[in-house]
Amino acid sequence: VQLQASGGGLVQAGGSLRLSCAASGTISDINRVAWYRQAPGKQRELVASITRDGTPNHTNSVKGRFDISRNSAKDTVYLQMNRLEPSDTGVYSCYAFTTDGYGSWGQGTLVTVSS
Repeated sequence: VQLQASGGGLVQAGGSLRLSCAASGTISDINRVAWYRQAPGKQRELVASITRDGTPNHTNSVKGRFDISRNSAKDTVYLQMNRLEPSDTGVYSCYAFTTDGYGSWGQGTLVTVSS
């Protein structure tokens, strides 16, 4: 499984961005896809995830502002980010939990929220 993340950029506080994570390879090996972020000087944290059957989960700090979804026809998972805050700044990466247990990372995409 290979993942390609895109959609980051510079946005003002209160603005929106949509990140995309496109999967290729053996899609049937994917159990769940998650978005993580790492802010400067901080540890990586889980932001949101979505299961094979479409069940989403969001960390408390983004609930009501971010929405994870998927388009199965395009093998793509999205992270819609609204009402962005400077604290949302960081490198966002997607990760696929696979049936073989190894998993797969996509490359990061930088999100910068200015105040």
